[in-house]
Amino acid sequence: MQAHAVTSEESTARTDAGAGPAHAPPAPPPGRLGWRAPAWLQATPFSLVFALFFIVPLALVLTISVWEYNQYEIIPAFTFRNYSDVFAGCLAGDGLCTTFRTYLSTLKFSFLTWLITLVLGFAVAYFLAFHVRTLRMQILFFVICTVPFWTSNVIRMIAWMPLLGRHGLVNDTLLALGLVDRPLEWLLYSDFSVVLAYVHLYTLFMIVPIFNAMMRIDRSLVEAARDAGASSWQILWNVIVPLTRTGIIIGSIFVITIVMGDFVTVGVMGGQQIPSVGKTIQVQTSYLQFPMAAANAVILLAIVLMIIWALTRLVDVRKEL
Repeated sequence: MQAHAVTSEESTARTDAGAGPAHAPPAPPPGRLGWRAPAWLQATPFSLVFALFFIVPLALVLTISVWEYNQYEIIPAFTFRNYSDVFAGCLAGDGLCTTFRTYLSTLKFSFLTWLITLVLGFAVAYFLAFHVRTLRMQILFFVICTVPFWTSNVIRMIAWMPLLGRHGLVNDTLLALGLVDRPLEWLLYSDFSVVLAYVHLYTLFMIVPIFNAMMRIDRSLVEAARDAGASSWQILWNVIVPLTRTGIIIGSIFVITIVMGDFVTVGVMGGQQIPSVGKTIQVQTSYLQFPMAAANAVILLAIVLMIIWALTRLVDVRKEL
């Protein structure tokens, strides 16, 4: 019996020893590499693309902005004269200089466009997210919102001219109804037409992020607030708006940055008469004043970055996404 027990123990030990390799990590399946590249190597292609299409162009603009130039050539010699020329006459004390008026005009258009697109975008997104019940209808209405983007921006701007012109449909209708005794001159080639075109072109950039944020809201929170006796306005202001702030900030960044650098809309709808920073840069490049245009672009970029920084202080976009 003892010999049999010893033999059994030895057999068990040999079995356990033989089973040892079964506990080793399984070999990678055929066709798969067992080695994974480090994180920095995986990010290298994306870093190169980012550097090529973002860092390098910005560095070139910054470099050219401090080069000298004349009527015939750009001279690679360091100077701050381009920046001083941008603000020439602004410190004379004779009121606002042309540069300040141009930047204030651009900021005015950005603020008005942001405010109107925020109201319209929030209303449309709220309707799609909370009042359209079926996914199919949400997709249908969302596609309808994107229909204007199927055509060029210039075509959409030109389409307003037969409506807003001196002898356009709006003025003819108002004259026929006796509401005015002469055509309204401010409907076209004015601040009104520029803001109207901006709202028409860029409201979708506000709708999309707000709608995305609203679709992520837990509907049980809305139901809980309603069961607690909150009114529709209280639910909107205390529940939906705070939970949608990420979409509002992202949409605001989109709209403000696009409007700040736009020059086509101001030129077409303003009749080439309304100043804007983008239009100034476009005119300077057409006259081959590239260092001056680069200096204006750097100043505009700095202002836009400060606006974005202020907006991101209101909410941590990376944390909320």
